[in-house]
Amino acid sequence: MNAESHYRTRIISSLAEVGQPAWDALLAAQAGATPFLSYAFLHALHESGSAAKDTGWEPQYLTLWQGDALQAALPLYLKYHSYGEYVFDWAWAEAYERHGLPYYPKLLSAIPFTPVSGGRLLAVDDTARQALVQALQQLQEAAQTSSTHVLYPPAAEAQTLAEAGFMLRSGVQFHWHNEGYRDFAEFLATLERKKRKNILAERRKVGEAGVTFRHLRGDEAGEGDWRFFHRCYRHTYAAHHSTPYLNLDFFLRIAAQMPQHLLLTVAYRDGKPVASSLVVYDDDALYGRYWGALEEIPCLHFETAYYQPLEFCIDNKIAWFEGGAQGEHKMARGFLPQKTWSAHWLAHPSFADAVERFLEREGGGIDDYLSELNERNPFRDTA
Repeated sequence: MNAESHYRTRIISSLAEVGQPAWDALLAAQAGATPFLSYAFLHALHESGSAAKDTGWEPQYLTLWQGDALQAALPLYLKYHSYGEYVFDWAWAEAYERHGLPYYPKLLSAIPFTPVSGGRLLAVDDTARQALVQALQQLQEAAQTSSTHVLYPPAAEAQTLAEAGFMLRSGVQFHWHNEGYRDFAEFLATLERKKRKNILAERRKVGEAGVTFRHLRGDEAGEGDWRFFHRCYRHTYAAHHSTPYLNLDFFLRIAAQMPQHLLLTVAYRDGKPVASSLVVYDDDALYGRYWGALEEIPCLHFETAYYQPLEFCIDNKIAWFEGGAQGEHKMARGFLPQKTWSAHWLAHPSFADAVERFLEREGGGIDDYLSELNERNPFRDTA
């Protein structure tokens, strides 16, 4: 008898079918669960329509139960495109299309629009976690979709998926570590002289432009603050000829349901708000997420989205600042490269073989890239 047979499997299209108490109780059993896994965040994505079938994210959460007790869950979507993922498989989709095969829909386990590593195989214990993996294997075979993808799992979960037949893919992000700095000046003192001078010059430009800042924790921000932030967010997407993923309803929902994890930074010039950033945080980490501006002011992005949150981390003794996807420019600001993982299973044997060979080559390139980046460490050599 396999582990999965001890549980009742349910596919749910809304977290309301689980309920917040049961979902958050399951999260409490996970080491290192981030705010992005919370009922409040995920349900807001779905109920606001930001991540819903109409936008190409159809919730198909895989859950395991014993009686009425939720024992394991996997955030899972039927995905009809590859937008909002940050682990790029467009070339794979194009190859399928060239051979007259459908790539979409695919099964995707991820936090929509959120390239943050964290638990995906949520379970009360290892037995339930193994059963969840077996249930996923059965689902992907029964669903007759092209593939299954699990994005940004922690290394241990990635290894569990590899043992279940998934192919692993590595990537790189840039994270800042708080070494117990007393203030921003002490952090700056650890950087190479050129990096330190550049940051001071960037901050000086913003100050000379007459910009000041106001910080609002989630429970301090009013609806007007959120509307202004969303206006900035939309404006910046439009300036880059793109469409924002998240709507105002989403931001108002998380403001109401998880204010203890949110910080708005609003930039003012001549008493007029001109830009805003939103970060998500908990006791251990701060996650740079969203930013926008109504005016072009030199270096304002770095100040609002990086330096102001860094000061918040130092003041609140938060150990890590994850700056989001990509961005070598973050290294000059004290962010160091970290390896990330994703796991992939393709149903078509020939495509699976081709992707496996590609990932072997790409993985070697990622390792070389990490070595090159580590040679460009921005911190002073104190040896």
